[in-house]
Amino acid sequence: MDLKKYIRSIPDYPKKGILFRDITTLIKNEKAFSQCIDEIVNQTKKFNFNKIAAIESRGFVFASAVSYLLKKPFILLRKKGKLPAETHSVEFELEYGKATMEIHKDSITQNDSVLLIDDLIATGGTAEAAAKLVEISGGKVAGFVFVINLFDLNGVKKLKDKGYISNCLLDFPGH
Repeated sequence: MDLKKYIRSIPDYPKKGILFRDITTLIKNEKAFSQCIDEIVNQTKKFNFNKIAAIESRGFVFASAVSYLLKKPFILLRKKGKLPAETHSVEFELEYGKATMEIHKDSITQNDSVLLIDDLIATGGTAEAAAKLVEISGGKVAGFVFVINLFDLNGVKKLKDKGYISNCLLDFPGH
């Protein structure tokens, strides 16, 4: 099954000039979603990790299913103010603004190796912030798995230049 057929492209969302790659059309199809999760699980075999973390909010959809199948703890990386206990925070740049991401201080320990999962990588700013949160918490980043890579926005290259390994299921242009 060609999973690319299940990704909807929406021009000028969330602002003019952005071509949004919508995964809701993939996850609403049980066969496409199931195959996608199976492919992510297959990609995880390339990494040595004991925890999975995901970036709010679409990353949660994929990572929670993978976490369940692999019987690994699942850590939430959330927008500022969404976690109730003490947090570490990182501010970062998006394609269309700034944001802050947080993690509970007690989510990751010194010996943890964390696999980060998200729906999409564009410029890499969000992924880099997620890696910083893992490292601030004392953990090590095992690597990243993304469903979609917007290859012409160079996010995977940015992560590679910083020493991180990334695997992506699908490649799309970002414009």
